[in-house]
Amino acid sequence: MEQMQNPARALALQILNRTDSAGQYTNLALDSALKKSSLSAPDKALVTILVYGVTERRITLDYLADALSSRPMEALDGTVRNLLRMGLYQLCYLDRIPAHAAVSETVSLAPRRARGFVNAVLREYTRRGQDISFPDKTTDPDRYLSVTYSLPVPLCRKLVGIFGRERAESVMEAFGHAPPVTLRVNTLKASPEQMASELCELGYRVQASDVLPTALRAPDFIPSGSPQLQEGQAFVQDLASQICVEVLGAQPGDCVIDACACPGSKTFGTAIRMQNKGKILAYDLHKSKLSLIESGAARLGIDIIEVRERDARSHDPELREIADRVLCDVPCSGFGVLAKKPEIRYKDLSDAAALPDIQLAILQNCCRYVKDGGVLVYSTCTIFPEENEQNVARFLASHPEFSPEDFSLGGICSTGGMLTLTPDAHGTDGFFIAKLVKRA
Repeated sequence: MEQMQNPARALALQILNRTDSAGQYTNLALDSALKKSSLSAPDKALVTILVYGVTERRITLDYLADALSSRPMEALDGTVRNLLRMGLYQLCYLDRIPAHAAVSETVSLAPRRARGFVNAVLREYTRRGQDISFPDKTTDPDRYLSVTYSLPVPLCRKLVGIFGRERAESVMEAFGHAPPVTLRVNTLKASPEQMASELCELGYRVQASDVLPTALRAPDFIPSGSPQLQEGQAFVQDLASQICVEVLGAQPGDCVIDACACPGSKTFGTAIRMQNKGKILAYDLHKSKLSLIESGAARLGIDIIEVRERDARSHDPELREIADRVLCDVPCSGFGVLAKKPEIRYKDLSDAAALPDIQLAILQNCCRYVKDGGVLVYSTCTIFPEENEQNVARFLASHPEFSPEDFSLGGICSTGGMLTLTPDAHGTDGFFIAKLVKRA
């Protein structure tokens, strides 16, 4: 008799195959599939765990599979590869799933011709998986880091070059843990205390941030279908992004330019901080994304945001020196959000080589929109110095009218007006913020 396929695992396999073939971001493919599915909440949670976990741990899982089989992973059919990864991930990382269930339900999804092979590899892991040796930390340190933390060797080398060996391992380890959901309370509609109370009544664990009162961490919160989010009482925003908004420091009545605004969380946070009084010009290169800001603003009860398609590198003389504050949250390599977008770890580092010049061009153009005495904030969601501190240094070398200004929030302090947030030290995304003030 054919074993009935588990629908959660079947959907996870479909998503993994789709992201492999289409190159779609995991979070987008997952969100789209879950919205169309009729799975229960626990099953949706399992799909999410499997998709993110397999994507994140691919290098480690492939190393284990190669150690267990005479057929190398790269020679296998894509579906079989993903099935082995799914099965090994459950056996290695999901303690609550019995080994026999992980094996049998994974095998049931395999093409008939491959079932015996998948079954043999997974059962071999149950027999001797714990005895498989990883590369030696002393004699082969790059390969050790790569297999242990599931990061490509070039990225491991780069992180060691930035942070040093010991700290780099701490950062790598932190990137292997999904951060808890962080909400930004919309104080136009609710207080942090009200929101925390509502979520607690629904059974969620809620922790108030000791950095910002408007930030609530809810580790097991499920954003999809949440009435609090649908009614605009809050929205999902990482603490690092919320800190960036606070550093910008917009006040009621200000004129603010958000030069690269989509999908809009910093725009929304800025408008809320301004008590929905003043004006925000929210620009983005991609016209198709601007509707995200418009619909989000309507849901949150914000009406001071004006959206427009614009290349932030192209100068508009009408905007010259009109803004009290300008935010340049520039396009970046994204190597600070590996925990949320695990597929980024597999990007070729050379793909980001052109970004610093693009980022600098945005900064050099948008600085002309800042009033005398105004504030310019430059931010990225990466931890690479060439996109961060080095770019700010390049900018300041040719713009003596701007000076870095130090800031601190909840014990987190900048140095020379610049701050790099990391998941191991701050429990946030990897994120960079620089605050620059124009001489009056």
